[in-house]
Amino acid sequence: MSEAHTKPPPCHTEHVVGGTTVVELHGEIDLLTASALSARLDPLTAGPCPDLVLDLRPVSFIDCSGLALLCRTRNRVLARYGRLRLVAEGPHFRRILRCTGLAGVFETYPCLPEALRHIPDGTSVPAMVAV
Repeated sequence: MSEAHTKPPPCHTEHVVGGTTVVELHGEIDLLTASALSARLDPLTAGPCPDLVLDLRPVSFIDCSGLALLCRTRNRVLARYGRLRLVAEGPHFRRILRCTGLAGVFETYPCLPEALRHIPDGTSVPAMVAV
């Protein structure tokens, strides 16, 4: 009758489009899955000038540890003069970012093609986010 209380790590797929690594995440990003995801994202953000897109559209749930992971990933990318974009459609994820004070912190796009073709204006580099 004992039920396992562990979840498998988040399912993800990766591919490279024109030099940009696209990671599509699936399922839940929470306290139980964030460390496994971090173990995968750390190598992707370890080199110089990482260019990373995280596709969050298939994510069904994200908690504060998942948001902390996104902030950590962003900070690692910026520290190496790279770029991180998030893809999230619909108002739900934007509302989470707004409620947590992170609305202006991430480059967020509603679809993958838009995230891949958007070129930043390069006028300033956003500040790091403390987590």
